[in-house]
Amino acid sequence: MSEQTWPRSEPTDVRLTAGGADLVVDLRGGGLRRLAVGDWELLDTYPPGTVAEGWPGAVLLPWPNRIRDGRWTWQGRELQLQVTAPETPTAMHGLVAWQSWSVVSAEEDGVTVGTVVEPHPGYPFRLAAALDYRLAVGRLTVTVRVRNLSADRAPFGVGMHPYFRVGAERDGDIGEAEVTLPVRTTLELDGGLPTGRRSPSDGAIGRIGDRALDDAFTDLIRDDDGWARARLRGPAGTLELALDGAWPWLQVFSGDQLPEGRRRQSLAIEPMTCPPNAFADGVDLLVLDPGDDWAGTWALSWTAA
Repeated sequence: MSEQTWPRSEPTDVRLTAGGADLVVDLRGGGLRRLAVGDWELLDTYPPGTVAEGWPGAVLLPWPNRIRDGRWTWQGRELQLQVTAPETPTAMHGLVAWQSWSVVSAEEDGVTVGTVVEPHPGYPFRLAAALDYRLAVGRLTVTVRVRNLSADRAPFGVGMHPYFRVGAERDGDIGEAEVTLPVRTTLELDGGLPTGRRSPSDGAIGRIGDRALDDAFTDLIRDDDGWARARLRGPAGTLELALDGAWPWLQVFSGDQLPEGRRRQSLAIEPMTCPPNAFADGVDLLVLDPGDDWAGTWALSWTAA
């Protein structure tokens, strides 16, 4: 062989602009690395090519959140996923957050990125995943699509992990923001995992203050169009997160465990198709027959102060 060849390493991300908004999609993981409108950074961002604590912007597939001990059973077969660490034996946030995604199609106002979830230890299924990002004046629309490429029925869950910013300048500033969540029920968690208990929830939280949030919510309140809407308001402006009926869960996290310089500066409001530990508990787990598809859409709109 006369000339050495190497795997392609570029591009590492893809960029869209519209109405003063600048969107960057990370092709390592397929998620949101940056969304800014002028000087307003709407997301907790990170430098290209780095691993940021807290999984900002990540795509969580084929499961969101945690699975206790990484253990679950499917059709009588006991399966073991890789766990985070011996001292925290949970399987975290799926399998695609660090792998390469490619640009499937690109237009002036949108881009589709995709990847294939190959069979892994503890997850013996093959899925195709695609994310359609559409950027317009004042609005970002995201559609997640999944297709079962396996010969057998495939269980899965989906989540996304945006941390929203509304003008924080220092650690703790998220306490000055006000949030309203379209929820009726809280799933009680211990160490991020369900205890089995649920309780009524009032999503009209208002000013966050010193409240530490790391909670899973369901029974979403939907408007006449079938979409549920969460709102976050701060010094920079107001964000509205709208979810279609494919997303029956929200995880909300105030970033108390993030490192200095990012701690409690943003609020993660995470669309999820299922709660933590869904593989083991079977709660709201999605299942696709071979060749079948699933899709869910959420949208973010913004109004500057």
